[in-house]
Amino acid sequence: MREHLAHFDIAGFTYYEGVLAFSELEIGTLLQLKLEEDNKFDARAVALYFKNFKLGFVPRSENRIFYKFLKVGISDCFEVRIQRIDKKEHPENQIGVIVHLVRKVAQE
Repeated sequence: MREHLAHFDIAGFTYYEGVLAFSELEIGTLLQLKLEEDNKFDARAVALYFKNFKLGFVPRSENRIFYKFLKVGISDCFEVRIQRIDKKEHPENQIGVIVHLVRKVAQE
């Protein structure tokens, strides 16, 4: 079971390792969410990773719910994927992400 939760562009893509991973990124690529509690700019910062590459952040306007779930140790309910790639856009708008809430159904 899955339900749309959010979609957004990766914030800070210009400043992190997106350029190093860009050629490997495709529509549908899975990303990981990680809390970054020591972030001096945003106390609720949630970083987006592809493999070991930090791509940027969930935008501040969208990160509250993700922060709360991750803070209490719930991370397996999110499916985070690349939804849009546009090389011609400004780097802050090149990668669109979609997040679904997912519930794993136990197999019998």
